[in-house]
Amino acid sequence: MTGSGEFAEFLPAYLAEADELLAAAQKDLLAVEEAVRKGQAQPRAVRELFRALHTLKGLSAMVDVEPVVSLSHWMEASLRLADQAGGRLPESSVEPLVEGLRAIELRVRQLGAGKAASPAPANLLERLEALGPQVRDAAPRRARPMKLDAEAAFAARLAPSEREQLEGGLAGGQRALRLDFVPSSERAAKGLNINTVRERVAKLADIVKVLPLSGAAAGGASLAFALLVITRAEDAALLDAVGGPPAAVRSLEAPAPAEGPSPDEAPDAGGLPGGPILEEELDEPEVRRGGGLLRVEVSRLDEAMEWLAALVVNRSRLTRAVAALTQAGAPTRELNAILQENGRQLRDLRSAILRLRMVRVGDVLERLPLLVRGLRRATGKAVRLELDVGDAELDKAVADRLLPALVHLVRNAVDHALESPEERQAAGKAPEGLVRLTCHTRASAQLELTLRDDGRGVDAKAVAQAANAPVPDSADALLDLLCRPGLSTRQEVTRTSGRGMGMDIVRRIVVEQLGGELRMDTRKGVGTTFTLGVPLTVTLMDAIVFECAGRRYAVAVGTVEELIDVMGVVRPAGADGVGLVERRGAAVPLVSLARLLDASVDPGAVGQGAKALIVRQRGEPVAFAVDRLVGQQEIVLRPLEDPLVRVPGVAGATDLGDGQPTLVLDLGALGAARAGRRKRAPRSGEWVT
Repeated sequence: MTGSGEFAEFLPAYLAEADELLAAAQKDLLAVEEAVRKGQAQPRAVRELFRALHTLKGLSAMVDVEPVVSLSHWMEASLRLADQAGGRLPESSVEPLVEGLRAIELRVRQLGAGKAASPAPANLLERLEALGPQVRDAAPRRARPMKLDAEAAFAARLAPSEREQLEGGLAGGQRALRLDFVPSSERAAKGLNINTVRERVAKLADIVKVLPLSGAAAGGASLAFALLVITRAEDAALLDAVGGPPAAVRSLEAPAPAEGPSPDEAPDAGGLPGGPILEEELDEPEVRRGGGLLRVEVSRLDEAMEWLAALVVNRSRLTRAVAALTQAGAPTRELNAILQENGRQLRDLRSAILRLRMVRVGDVLERLPLLVRGLRRATGKAVRLELDVGDAELDKAVADRLLPALVHLVRNAVDHALESPEERQAAGKAPEGLVRLTCHTRASAQLELTLRDDGRGVDAKAVAQAANAPVPDSADALLDLLCRPGLSTRQEVTRTSGRGMGMDIVRRIVVEQLGGELRMDTRKGVGTTFTLGVPLTVTLMDAIVFECAGRRYAVAVGTVEELIDVMGVVRPAGADGVGLVERRGAAVPLVSLARLLDASVDPGAVGQGAKALIVRQRGEPVAFAVDRLVGQQEIVLRPLEDPLVRVPGVAGATDLGDGQPTLVLDLGALGAARAGRRKRAPRSGEWVT
C-alpha cells in the first residue's frame, strides 16, 4: 500500500474480504492437490481458486497493494490455463501455488498490523510465471472427446473447461444432465429460489453452469433457469431438489446419430414451449428482502456487548434497590413485575447479541488442513487430518484464543506422536497416521473438543528425564510435566518443535485464559487423546454468588456440578487442609476454599454447618467448602489482563450491582494446586509407560 495513506479508509474492508478469499483459496487448493495426487481433474476447485485469486487481485489493485497484485496475477494466469484444460494441474505446480498463497497471506497480515506490505520475492514470482508453460504442456490431448447434446445456444455459452467437465463426467461413468427450475411466488414462499436450489442441487451433483432462460416457460412462467450438472443421483432426487414439476430433467448426452437431428437442424433452445432465449447469467431473479449477509466489524459487536453489560449491572442495582424498598414496607408488587419482565428482555437481548458473536467451529479450523500439509512435507510423515465438528458454534473471542492452542496440539501430534511410515508398518499399523478432531456442545454452555492420534503414545520416562523429575504415576501428573514451561523432549530445535513452548501455551490458553479444562489419556503404541473443555463465551454468564471468610465470590454455573449441605465430615481435614465428605454414599475430597485463598480459618473446623460446591477436577468430583450461598445471577466477567495482578484460579472480576469488585473464581484451577500436592493412583488402563 502506498505510504500516502490515501487508501487507509478502505483498509478494514479490504482486510476482511482478503481473509475470506484466502480461506476459500486454501480450501480449494487442498482439494486440487488431493485430485492431483489421485491423477484426477478437479474443475470446480480450480475454477473457484481462479475466481478467488482474480477477485483478490482486483481488490488489491484498488487499494494499491502491489505485491499481492503481482503474486495473484501469475497464479491466476496459470489457473486460467488449467481451467481451460478441464481442471488439470501438473503435480509440480502445487507447491509454488501454496507458497504463493502463504506469501499473499503474510502481506495481508503485515497490512493488518499497520506495516507496509513487503515486496514479493523475485524467485517466487519467477517460479509462478513459469507455471503457465508447465500447465499448458501437461494438458491432456484427447483424441476423440465424447459428444454432448448441448443446444446450439448452450454450446456457445460453454467455456472449454465447462465442456471438458461435462465430457469428463460422462467418461467417468456419471450422467450429464440439464435441470430446469421455474421460479414462482408459491416456490418463493417455501424458500425456493435459484440460490437455495443451487445449494440443494450441489449436495447431489456437481453444478457446471447455471443459465437463465427468458420466454414462455413451462407452467406459464416467463423465466426459467437451466442447471447443467454431472451426477450419479436419481432423477427423483434431483427433481425434488428443484421443487418438482414443472421442473424437468434432461440428458445432455448425444443420442445415436440415426435418432438425433441433423447438424443443420438446431434443436429448440431447451424444448420449452415458445423457445426461450438465453439471458445474461443472474444470481437471483427476485429482489431479496430481509435475506443475505451483512459484514459487521467486531469492534461494533464489542461495543454492543459493553452496553449490554452496563444494563446487566444496572439491573442488579435495581434489584437491590427494590429489595430494600420491600424490606422497608413499601408497595413494590408492580415494580417486581416490571423487574421480572425486564430480566426476560435482557436475557433475550443477551441471546441475540451472543448469536451475532458466534462463529462456526468449522470456519475457525479451516486452516488446520493447510498446516497439516506443511507438517507432512516438513516431517516426511504420511498423515491424514479428519475434522468432525458439525455445526457447533462459539464466541469469536473464545475462538480467537482457542485456535493457537489447537495449532500447537496438532503440530505436536504430527511431529511427536505419529511414527514414520516405516515404523508404523513394522508395528502393524497403516503407513498413514490419523489425527482426528471432534467437538460437541455440552449442556453446561461449554464446548468439548477432542484431539486424538493413533501414534506411539507419550513416553513417560523420556518426559521425566527431560524434566529432571521422577517418573509420573498418573496421566494427570504426566500432563503437568508436559506443560512445564521450556520442557521439550527434542535435543535439537527444528522448524516444527524443540522450543518447549507448545504444551505450556496450550494450558495457559485453555485453563488460565479461558477458564476451561485440559485432560489427557495416552496408551503406549495406541495413541494419545487430548480433551479440551472451554466455555462458549467468556463475557456474560450465569454465576453462583457465595460468601467465604467474610468476602463474596462468584463462580460460573456451568463449572459447578452440584450444591450440597455439609452436615458433617467423614474424615476431618488433615495438615493439608483436605477432608472427606459423604455424597450419596461415596466419599468426596472436601477442600477448604478459605484455606486455598489464604484466609484465616481453622482447618479442623472445615465442613461443620457449611455449604459445598461440587466441581469436576480432571474427571473426579471435589467439594469446595464455603460459608454461605447468596444466590444465582447474571454477571459480566472482566478478565484480569495485567500479568502483575493475574492469579491462578481467579478468572476475573465482576460488579454485582453494589459498586464493589467481586472476584470470579475458577475452582478447577484452584483445585489443581491441591492436586499437585496430593497424588492419586492411576485409573485402570489409563496409560502405560
